[in-house]
Amino acid sequence: MSRKAPQDATAPDAVPAAETHFLGTRIRGLRKRRGMTLSTLAEQSGLTAGYLSQLERNLAYPSIPALFNVARSLGVTIQWFFASEAAADPADAGYVVRRSSRRSVHYEDGIIDELLSPQPTRQLEILHSRFPPGTYSQQSYSHEGEEAGYLLSGVFELWVGERHFQLKEGDSFAFSSQEPHRYGNPGDTDALVLWVITPPTF
Repeated sequence: MSRKAPQDATAPDAVPAAETHFLGTRIRGLRKRRGMTLSTLAEQSGLTAGYLSQLERNLAYPSIPALFNVARSLGVTIQWFFASEAAADPADAGYVVRRSSRRSVHYEDGIIDELLSPQPTRQLEILHSRFPPGTYSQQSYSHEGEEAGYLLSGVFELWVGERHFQLKEGDSFAFSSQEPHRYGNPGDTDALVLWVITPPTF
């Protein structure tokens, strides 16, 4: 990643435990298994220890770049942090993801990614992303690979390097993930994006 995520963030009034209780637990558990202190993770991720402590205690949602930095520092991809409350049918394993058992991760401002691809070892990663009105990934970030998207509904803004695009329902896009990029929803309804990343480095 070429840009650092924000050094601090304001925690929302309440983080619904049913939606995000797994995220902080997984961050803390993996950090401890790596034998890493909170201050070491803060130094490597470019985030403050106080902000990371809020994430681990489920007192704040991460921004997309912040979770990307945490994942990179812990030697995993963001996909590692996706989880589901519903049990998947073993007969579907590796081939099918049922809508009721999609794994998801929640970010600040109500942004939600749902993982649609069934195997992390495949060369494609498919995400369904929801951006509530007025929500943005404020910091540009970059990573290995390529990505493409299709705007299912709403309007969407995309910055790739120095270029800026305004997208409407039915528009699609593609770019090298190595270019710094960010995006957001300037509209007054949810923006729903179908996202494909290869290889699954997100």
